[in-house]
Amino acid sequence: MADRISEQREDVRFRVLRLLEDNPEFSQRDMAQHLGVSLGAVNYCLSALVEKGHVKVNNFRAADNKLRYAYLLTPQGFAEKAALTSRFLRRKLREYEALKQEID
Repeated sequence: MADRISEQREDVRFRVLRLLEDNPEFSQRDMAQHLGVSLGAVNYCLSALVEKGHVKVNNFRAADNKLRYAYLLTPQGFAEKAALTSRFLRRKLREYEALKQEID
């Protein structure tokens, strides 16, 4: 059970990093809606990524004169994303093989 929770957290981190690489201007609310997770989960994940040095937060002004943030992956963040991608793909391949055996 603990392994499954750990995998789910890792999947959220992977998905957040992947989303931020393409959409650094997304708000936390945008990320939550796009990923299908709660706003609190995105906030928690981003806080941890910033604390670990994987994401840098920059301020900018949005068109409606409100201060917004841009979330930028650091070199460490790109390395973490690559490691998470590798683990994600290995895990999905194992799941595929298990399903294939079950079907056969």
